[in-house]
Amino acid sequence: MSKKNASNIISGANIYLDGKNFIGKAEEVKLPDIATVVQEHKALGRIGKVELPYGFDKMEGEIKWNGLYPEAAKMVANPFKVYQLQLRASVVRYSGTSRQSEVPLVVTLNVNFKKSPLGTFKHLEAPDLNSEYGCTYVKMMFDGEEILELDVINNIFRVDGQDMLADYNANIGG
Repeated sequence: MSKKNASNIISGANIYLDGKNFIGKAEEVKLPDIATVVQEHKALGRIGKVELPYGFDKMEGEIKWNGLYPEAAKMVANPFKVYQLQLRASVVRYSGTSRQSEVPLVVTLNVNFKKSPLGTFKHLEAPDLNSEYGCTYVKMMFDGEEILELDVINNIFRVDGQDMLADYNANIGG
């Protein structure tokens, strides 16, 4: 069967912080957006303006914990340490209504936490425990294939394995 018309359904996910398994302990994980910083360009003789890419905006995300876990709380409390956050998901491929295969989605990030939740407590309700983080590195792999890799500290940006900054790095001597 061709993978071309397959529907890819994420059936479940788990997170790891510095290799420690936190299965069942996060309710939700918001991964960062890869947002391009653009600059407006206008020129005499042109009938309009264009926006051109100039780099990337800061990357941020959030983990919504479903309870207080001391091992995670100790990591989140230290804003000076960079942790590896890994999200691993299982993606089920369907062709029509038949399940064809199940493949991994792995997103690896380097993060430092900037908000350490102590919680919002309400009578007979679970507390809100949301940890916000900044991110300097992200790599997304789907079924063993590199989708993208972005490292803003080391000037690395690859899409589908292609170095998008090769000329830039050569020009600046990087």
